[in-house]
Amino acid sequence: MRAVDLAVYADALAGEAATVAARVERARARLRQAAIDREARAVLSAGAVARLQARGLLHPTEVSGIREEMAELESDLEAVLALQAWVEERLADETGCYEPSMRGERATRRPPSSS
Repeated sequence: MRAVDLAVYADALAGEAATVAARVERARARLRQAAIDREARAVLSAGAVARLQARGLLHPTEVSGIREEMAELESDLEAVLALQAWVEERLADETGCYEPSMRGERATRRPPSSS
């Protein structure tokens, strides 16, 4: 029973790691978009910038806030991955044949069942 519990927990942690990794990637995308917006503001007329802001196409973005969010999310991801690795080590000890996952992959690597 313990091996099953560990495997289920490892899978849940792999899912959580994927979720946090996706949030990091979205924050990176916002940071890249903020850089593009900043560059566009520098070359477009004030009228064009005002119109684009009114349409929601240019956003004033606090880059330091995004960087802080990314740092926090990356720390969260490291912690989740560390817990996942620990759980997988326990599972390997229990089963003797469990293969730990690689970063960002599903935890169990077992083939789908035939049922």
